[in-house]
Amino acid sequence: MSVHNHLGGFGGLNSGFWVARDNNTRSDLLGAAFHRGQTMLVQTSQGQSGFAHVVVLGNEKGGSGKSSAALHVAVALLKAGQRVATIDLDGRQQSFTRYINNRRSWACRTGLDLDLPMHSCIKLGETMQIADNESSELVQFVNAVSTVERAFDFIVIDTPGSDSYLMRLAHSMADTLVTPINDSFLDFDVLGTIDPVTYSVTGESHYAAMVREARRKRRQLDGASTDWIVVRNRLSMLESRNKQLVADGLNELSLRLGFRSIDGFTEREVYREFFPRGLTALDDLDEATLGTRPRMDHMTAREEVTSLLRQLKLPLDERGRRRAANRAEWFGQLDKPLEVHDIFGAA
Repeated sequence: MSVHNHLGGFGGLNSGFWVARDNNTRSDLLGAAFHRGQTMLVQTSQGQSGFAHVVVLGNEKGGSGKSSAALHVAVALLKAGQRVATIDLDGRQQSFTRYINNRRSWACRTGLDLDLPMHSCIKLGETMQIADNESSELVQFVNAVSTVERAFDFIVIDTPGSDSYLMRLAHSMADTLVTPINDSFLDFDVLGTIDPVTYSVTGESHYAAMVREARRKRRQLDGASTDWIVVRNRLSMLESRNKQLVADGLNELSLRLGFRSIDGFTEREVYREFFPRGLTALDDLDEATLGTRPRMDHMTAREEVTSLLRQLKLPLDERGRRRAANRAEWFGQLDKPLEVHDIFGAA
């Protein structure tokens, strides 16, 4: 693989990273890891036509709803006729992978035609040598991306809730970065620091600094920018002082860091019920699919998920839109209309 030039270091926990330029493949953006004293270079040519749009779900704090949001995004794109591949970088927790496996199992058990992406999970290295483990995981990641980058419209990547070199590499290749946070100052702390008296923003925290650096490297690489969206999750249905203070803090911080802040999922029991069957709020809301009688909460969850997805403003491929329209027409002829129409709004 030819390397035209280095554009600076990108530090990880145990590896040195370098972003380099090459116009050959999309998987070229991944970065570089030192392995036995040698630098293994992997790059990207983001922003060029013919390559998949990369959506990364990232936050260094666990339990923020990354995996649930990742599957909802993937399923929404599939229902919009897009070709979607997914990658789970959390080889230890594997919540995203188990969610998709649950979905596949439920489809087999019920005979339902549930939309499924092409999925890969990066297996953790198991040797005693950190460099060998990182090299093995990096090769898996490169192979996973290079396999789908030209054949699919979107790649949705779920990252671990901790700082790792693969997590940083994924952030550096994101076209759209979605950061879900629970609606509390405990979660806000990964983005910024707050004055305890005035609740005004006093600075940026470790995760925000990492994202800032990843976006800077990206602009240096190919002049492209990453659309960063912070999604407020587990919102209370009731208005409160804390809810307003968090909203004000995010709005203030967004001006410093250049992200968009939008409302995500309200605290609802139905989202927890979806996981064992691998379902989403976008699937058919009937007893055959849900395994139970649908409730008003299911419809309300669908509405807020649909609103969230529209606000992400993901670039849909028009050919995919036509595929979705044809599929909806086919289902309509079978007296089984598709219940989700134009999830992302008009182009």
